Amino acid sequence: MQLHLYDYFLFFYLLIALYLDVKYSKLPNWLTVSGMAFGIIYHLLTNGIHGLIFSIAGLLVAGLIFIILYVFKAIGAGDAKLFAAIGSFIGIEMVLYLAMYSIVFAGIIGVLILLFTKTFLRKLTNAFMEIMSSILSSDFQSLEDYKVNKSTRFPFMYAVIPAVLTTYYFFYI
Repeated sequence: MQLHLYDYFLFFYLLIALYLDVKYSKLPNWLTVSGMAFGIIYHLLTNGIHGLIFSIAGLLVAGLIFIILYVFKAIGAGDAKLFAAIGSFIGIEMVLYLAMYSIVFAGIIGVLILLFTKTFLRKLTNAFMEIMSSILSSDFQSLEDYKVNKSTRFPFMYAVIPAVLTTYYFFYI
């Protein structure tokens, strides 16, 4: 199989997203919405109603999966919208693989960050104490505050890029 024109557009789009996510820790709405629109319009113009269905189905499936992750505070809202846009580019099948690989790479990166930072044991102890305190007091707001303010976070795009490479490797090579 060979790459399609929309694959090249996706690669360029993801480079922009990587830059913005790393530099500003934010994926702006203009980027995510324009990605969704581009995917839908491209597939509509090139494949008619079948392309429209392909694109919207990918957008909805990816969007739903990543909105669930967003609700559980595993990712940011921009990441959820970004994956909906990616789904509009590449459809259901590829976006499911890409989602799986992204989550796996995010887990690996998270473990590596914990293992190679000098404060690993302190962070682990603090996290454990926050969890226990929240459970014993039945007040989970402090745990939410801890996740937002003190937990180790990194741009999800660090996991998305190797996931894209892995997905395309297994699909096209």
